[in-house]
Amino acid sequence: MDEFRLITLDPGHFHAGLIQKEMYDGVAKRVAVYAPLTPDLTEHLNRIARFNLRKENPTAWELDIHATPDFLERMLDERPGNIVVLSGRNRAKIHRIARSLGAGLHVLADKPWIIEAADLPLLEEALANSRRQGLIACDIMTERYEITSILQREFVNDPEVFGSILPGTAEQPAVYMESVHHILKLVAGVPNLRPAWFFDVQEQGEALADVGTHLVDLVQWTLFPESAIDYRNDLAILAANGWPTPITSAQFRQVTGASGEAMDYRCNTSVTYTIRGIHTKLDVLWRWEAPPGTGDTHFAVYHGSKSRVEVRQGQAENYRPELYVVAQDAGVRSAVENRIAALAGRYPGVATEDRGGEVRVTIPDRYRVGHEAHFAQVTNQFFEYLRHPETLPVWEDANMLAKYYVTTKGVEVSRSI
Repeated sequence: MDEFRLITLDPGHFHAGLIQKEMYDGVAKRVAVYAPLTPDLTEHLNRIARFNLRKENPTAWELDIHATPDFLERMLDERPGNIVVLSGRNRAKIHRIARSLGAGLHVLADKPWIIEAADLPLLEEALANSRRQGLIACDIMTERYEITSILQREFVNDPEVFGSILPGTAEQPAVYMESVHHILKLVAGVPNLRPAWFFDVQEQGEALADVGTHLVDLVQWTLFPESAIDYRNDLAILAANGWPTPITSAQFRQVTGASGEAMDYRCNTSVTYTIRGIHTKLDVLWRWEAPPGTGDTHFAVYHGSKSRVEVRQGQAENYRPELYVVAQDAGVRSAVENRIAALAGRYPGVATEDRGGEVRVTIPDRYRVGHEAHFAQVTNQFFEYLRHPETLPVWEDANMLAKYYVTTKGVEVSRSI
């Protein structure tokens, strides 16, 4: 009998489908789906069907579909599996997570778990409850599996390459990230229709509360690896603001398939905060559509006493993320080579290219698996935690609380401007 059995609960976002883009050892191919009968459910079923019908490496999922208004109560009563997968419908998500954990079910949930600062105590209690019951509850932090983020973390934590992180100031932060996402995009090769509620920030969350979750996670994961962040004492929000992206009625119809009026979609957020005294600024942006040949972009820079370590994803990089080390110290270049040599066992083929005032880290294509493939990597790690609970890092719960403190408090401050 398979060790793990999935239950998909109200899949309101395509990330729930990406969990099933691959098959997994020890996981039952039959998955129960509980959801109201809406276009969200239809889109989810279509994605799973496409995975099953593709020519290369097709999946073999079987679905038991329970389309009913009382989907949550039915799922909790029947419990046909032991793992609940949640994605989308962010306002109610923490309540569904808490109910699932209370029923003795493990949880794998997409970000964000909360979008309002008032819900932080609910998150804290849900995490405490999961530990009391010996359950595993994880959020899907795919960006930890992006190769440029992995290598950036390695260099930032090498004193010979990076030195020590500078404290920075609010005007010149030590850490800066910009993330640009696009409303109209392709997923698994087809246009991604978004539900009309996606444009309700009270339901979906503003940029910082939603996709900004990844940026905050990367900052603390990179600066303080294996260290628990105390959100009450280690963090301070200094400033934040938000602004809209205009959406025409035609664009709304194109991306949702529904009629709607033109709107100013308040989906962009900027926040400046300190983490253990290190000044950090994040700009989290939504634009309508990426220019041809491009896509979502990510920029991240850490300022150290010996070098800057940057991920860039602009025109010069052909719009794919690349890693650079900009030396401030004469010994940095040889230190970069030493770190590359030390990484050769884990990442053979990673090398360097001298570009005068900076070094570009060259990364073989086999490590560039793409955003969608990261979901299988996260899910496999989740299954490992289930098999070996002692391997779940002790700092994960504290850092989840820290992450959601920054995202939700930052949005709260931005609304007061």
